[in-house]
Amino acid sequence: MRAHAAILEKLNAPLVLDEVELPRLECGQVLVEVHCSGICGAQLGEIAGVKGEDKFLPHLLGHEGGGIVLETGPGVTCVKEGDHVVLHWRKGFGIQSQAPKYRWAGRLLNAGWVTTFNQMAVISENRLTPIPKEVNFEVAALMGCAVTTAFGLINNDAQLKIGQSVAVFGCGGVGLSVIMGAALVAADPIIAVDIYDGKLESASELGATDCINSTRTNLRDEIRRIVGSRGLDVAVENTGLVKVIELAYELTASQGRTILVGVPRFDQDITIHSLPLHFGKILTGVEGGHSNPPIDIPRYLSLYLKGKLKLDRLITHRFPLREINTALDWIRRGEVGRCLIACQ
Repeated sequence: MRAHAAILEKLNAPLVLDEVELPRLECGQVLVEVHCSGICGAQLGEIAGVKGEDKFLPHLLGHEGGGIVLETGPGVTCVKEGDHVVLHWRKGFGIQSQAPKYRWAGRLLNAGWVTTFNQMAVISENRLTPIPKEVNFEVAALMGCAVTTAFGLINNDAQLKIGQSVAVFGCGGVGLSVIMGAALVAADPIIAVDIYDGKLESASELGATDCINSTRTNLRDEIRRIVGSRGLDVAVENTGLVKVIELAYELTASQGRTILVGVPRFDQDITIHSLPLHFGKILTGVEGGHSNPPIDIPRYLSLYLKGKLKLDRLITHRFPLREINTALDWIRRGEVGRCLIACQ
């Protein structure tokens, strides 16, 4: 069986669109028809080699999607043929299979336990969560990373409380989801920071009480004007830019939390005054918000189906799979909220 996919053949180059040969299903593997995929900053980082040498080239990409189960391999019990599913990178219920080995142009093509930049994909059972069929595949894709990471961050990493202040630096898909989650727990103020007015308008619609275009003001002074000299209870940094990380930490209160979603390049380091860390200030990175997909996804989708989450407003751009390199260029320009790929 063959299907089209976007392949990372070499770093810092456009993805290659071509047909690939799918492997036979082994224990714990599931064949999924991928209908929609999100694009996360993690994929831009992989393409750019931000973590250094990539020993698995060529390989497939993508870790958030929505699709339909076509076939299940031996031992699979958590999903069945015909199920609509979220494809997610964090572990859920079921078997963790071996990573599939595709073939492309007569050579081995690597893949992880989940990939979504392809029309059909072999997925590990524990990277799939079944969902109600009334949930569209675009919203399903958002559940694979952006929303679950952001809401998990709010609940688990930031432990944001009613009335606490939060600033979100960078209002892409995860940043906008953080703002939505902060509004759900009645944080105040909720400060959105970006360099694009369009993304700040989206942030305002999703719950931000204050929006700052950092190209037009002194960001340090403006945030201090809003929250006072004490500083922020929570600062969420999504850009991965060293200077923004350092500023977010500086503006966090002495007993506050600085949460890093964005990841700097492997050859870049931040410089901070570390003494406050010994007296209650917290600086930490996010690992998917410590979300539990099979538990969290149904809860969030229940809120969505009841009209309590405006998940559709996160989506700002849509492209077909054949135009994925154009989509990546749009994201690199920084003007995109969440960009989705139609894979069929």
